[in-house]
Amino acid sequence: MPATSAARVLPALARPLGEVVGLLRFGRQVFAAVLTSIGSRRFPLAETVLQTWYAIRVCTLPALAVSVPFGIILALQVGVLAQEVGAVAFTGAGNTLAVVRQASPLITALMLSGVAGSAICADLGSRRIREEIDAMEVMGLPVVERLVVPRMFAIVAVAVLLNGVVMFFTIITTLGVSVVLQDLPPGSYLASVTTLAQLSDLWLSLTKAAIFAVICAVVASYKGLRAGGGPTGVGDAVTSAVVTNFVLLFAANFVISQVHSTFAGGPIG
Repeated sequence: MPATSAARVLPALARPLGEVVGLLRFGRQVFAAVLTSIGSRRFPLAETVLQTWYAIRVCTLPALAVSVPFGIILALQVGVLAQEVGAVAFTGAGNTLAVVRQASPLITALMLSGVAGSAICADLGSRRIREEIDAMEVMGLPVVERLVVPRMFAIVAVAVLLNGVVMFFTIITTLGVSVVLQDLPPGSYLASVTTLAQLSDLWLSLTKAAIFAVICAVVASYKGLRAGGGPTGVGDAVTSAVVTNFVLLFAANFVISQVHSTFAGGPIG
């Protein structure tokens, strides 16, 4: 590689690598703050409840609005594929496993990243440019423990609850589409679900939702606390947080699915 090309490539790689290292360090600070707040019995419970209620209010309707059309598309595609390969009897199992293992936690995570995550980033970024964060640091107050930890616990709680709601509505949608539009008997549809679906699939879905929520909260908080340059900088931080969350969530979903398929096995990992 010529020296001029290397001089251009290295600075371009240095910034994203620095962001990754900074994000990992911040994540370590967050988990250390969690242990400290619990161990010292000063966990900010009131702030956690407030943030949980806010996330429920702003995320529930958008998640349901996405889950219904997604269920329709999934039912149509799986139904057509099942007819082509002669596996109509397993249409219900295919739809349900795809929803439980993949669609439901991803829909939940994307809604949390786009709605609650952007709100967290904007809130912390606004506090940063108003110098509230600097004032807390000067007074010796633990910023991560006071502001980030309750938001992370709130997002995790909402993710687990919302994942169940999205799962229910999406499965009901796939069932309705399969029965009404594809003339599948409801009995055989549900029988295939009970034959292949397992309790471990539900635990996998809930685990994914919780991990995705932690990633969403950590990334949004990291970008918000590093915002600068006035209102424009806060807007840039929100955009960067949402994009980074989307990339990390899909990467995490791939890793978790591969690990589960390797150790637990089963279709549609």
